[in-house]
Amino acid sequence: MNRHERHTALLELLTERHQVEVEAVAAELGVSVATVRRDLDHLAEQQLLTRTRGGAVAHSVAYELPLRYRTVRHASEKERIARAAAALVEPGMVVGLNGGTTTTEVARAIATRGDLRGSAEEPAVTLVTNALNIAHELAVRPHIKVVTTGGVAMHQSYELVGPLARHILGAVSLDLAFLGVDAVDAEEGAGAHSEHEASVNALLAERARTLVVVADSSKLGTRAFARICPVEDIGTLITDTGAARRAARFEERGVPVVLV
Repeated sequence: MNRHERHTALLELLTERHQVEVEAVAAELGVSVATVRRDLDHLAEQQLLTRTRGGAVAHSVAYELPLRYRTVRHASEKERIARAAAALVEPGMVVGLNGGTTTTEVARAIATRGDLRGSAEEPAVTLVTNALNIAHELAVRPHIKVVTTGGVAMHQSYELVGPLARHILGAVSLDLAFLGVDAVDAEEGAGAHSEHEASVNALLAERARTLVVVADSSKLGTRAFARICPVEDIGTLITDTGAARRAARFEERGVPVVLV
């Protein structure tokens, strides 16, 4: 287990338990006590946890992992979802993407499609995003035109939110929008933990001719604090086969589901 994997594991344990003890975690992860102490000290320096005598506690009950520590969760499922999503993109389209680990994979899958050829003068696809990490990663691809919103950066998701983000999105039209969500339910629709992110994501969905929700099976059948859009607004749901039973509820509501 490398350092990044240990940090991710430690933060996930804090998410679940809200408190960890050094010796118990060391035994659980199969590493030395000294290694766990160093890892916890490092994470405490980044203000991702609070050190205690003999362990650590999460900052709050609403603890959530920053994006860089969530990329390994359901990685293979997200890659399959991303490939299926990218296959929907056609040359010349204007595509919207919000922030998150799944949409980041979608952006990469679009950028690396061999048949989407273009140049800086004639880009193959225009991507509109409020996610700083996606814009940063795709800005070096000359065949992709990247348009970013303004706004205030959310430190957990790297998403830009607020009036400036809404102003830009309100002035563009999208052929297709890929929406990563914190939760999606057949009755409640798509949701986010942050009301600020939900507000901007709702406008992103509204400006799209077709809305595609991309979510791994852990998100299905769950609810979040702030609603992004009702289930009727979802044009397609792409998820993994682990959600086959729960996906049937969406099909009953008239939402096409792609299982990968």
